[in-house]
Amino acid sequence: MSTDRLARVTWLPAPIKTERLVLRESAPEDRATFIDLFTSPEVGTYIGGPQSREELERTAPEVPGRRFGCFVVDLDGTMIGMITFDRRAPGSKGLFLPDGGEAELGYLFVPQSWGRGYAAEACAAALDWFVNTHPGEPVVLTTQTANEASMHLAAKLGFTEVERFEEFGAEQWFGVRAG
Repeated sequence: MSTDRLARVTWLPAPIKTERLVLRESAPEDRATFIDLFTSPEVGTYIGGPQSREELERTAPEVPGRRFGCFVVDLDGTMIGMITFDRRAPGSKGLFLPDGGEAELGYLFVPQSWGRGYAAEACAAALDWFVNTHPGEPVVLTTQTANEASMHLAAKLGFTEVERFEEFGAEQWFGVRAG
């Protein structure tokens, strides 16, 4: 399987609407929220810690996240999170396909939105889009086992455990969702 298969799909799809949310392309007004996400100590707990606000203010593009596979999650006209599909690199710990290249679901949400089901709603819609545009292709997800909320979300979205491994100083859970 070619690792550029994801890029063969026309991007950006029309906005995806759920009951409460819209998954859409990034816009200039989302820049502050992108920076907040990556500098938040709460958000950074399970992804290696917060990044430097000063550094991100200086280096973040005017429209961060404007790339293939990145959806902004919008609630009533305001960005509350992001969902990404990126290809796993060959040689990564936790591969489902022998040569890697699987699409990996990633997500980050502002802490004020946690516990309201937004991540489940948005990820389910993004996964539906992926299944429709890449029939039969698996999606993988990696999270720290200590991240109970993410572990619960993975199960709710239909991911099943493939393996656990140590990386970044913590036990990682690696799962797959069949396409």
